[in-house]
Amino acid sequence: MVNATKGVFISCDIPMAQYIVNMNASLPASDKFIIHILDSTHMFVQPHVEQMIRSQIAKFREDNTYVKPS
Repeated sequence: MVNATKGVFISCDIPMAQYIVNMNASLPASDKFIIHILDSTHMFVQPHVEQMIRSQIAKFREDNTYVKPS
């Protein structure tokens, strides 16, 4: 019997993958969203968290962007 689960495929670099894994690890067990980690740069996540991941990554990039002082 085949079990199928709907998910979103994420392909990213290693540091961003570790950031997503850390986001998942910080949640309680009932809210974890990673379905399967394929390798160090690819994973499947539950589809309902796609926008949350995108917004957290955008916030992370904004917080860690250097702006030269005037």
